[in-house]
Amino acid sequence: MSVAHRGAIEKASWQIMSNSETPGQNATEPQLDKAQILKLVLELGPLGIFFFANAKGEMLASWIPALNGMKPIFIATACFMVATVVSLVISRVKLGKLPVMPMVTGVVVFIFGGLTLYLQDDTFIKMKPTIVNVLFGSVLLGGLLFGKSLLGYVFDSVFELNAEGWRILTIRWGIFFFVLAFLNEVVWRNFSTDIWVDFKVFGVMPLTMVFGAFQMPLLSRYAPGKASEE
Repeated sequence: MSVAHRGAIEKASWQIMSNSETPGQNATEPQLDKAQILKLVLELGPLGIFFFANAKGEMLASWIPALNGMKPIFIATACFMVATVVSLVISRVKLGKLPVMPMVTGVVVFIFGGLTLYLQDDTFIKMKPTIVNVLFGSVLLGGLLFGKSLLGYVFDSVFELNAEGWRILTIRWGIFFFVLAFLNEVVWRNFSTDIWVDFKVFGVMPLTMVFGAFQMPLLSRYAPGKASEE
């Protein structure tokens, strides 16, 4: 799962949690509207297509002669690249902008996906999550060294926090990105391609949802105005 997907899950989780509050509480928190649902679908859709194409690569090759002889992972990589382009185009047309995370992730997908297909070496697409996670983790933690919390820009955030809240959340997500980079390296270097793909979909996604859920108390505690109310 890319950083963009984790951002989508984090935002959706926060909004769903906000909707579960009792009437009268957190009335100013954003609701999960159609635009956010569309963003979630657009950011997670390419991952689902990647998983399907890898699982059904042989079937797709039997339907499309041009794919004959290609390994499922290469077919999945090509489908992932096309799906990413479609997702970015729809995002630009329907939402009027390209969020930072999907745009940066899309560039990395094309660089490493292109290398994978050109050299017929799946090492590059397997390294892509490591590179993306290290990149964003470094940007987040590096920004703090200069007194800047960049998490809001990275996640195209729909929630608001005070300065201390952004600092803490940035540290947590920065470390989490490095942990995911480490896990990706362990899995792709020691297990089969199919297990690695399963890990991307059924391992990273639940980990991200659980991690995001544990951030909910912080999001409430450091909402703007909380300090003055306590």
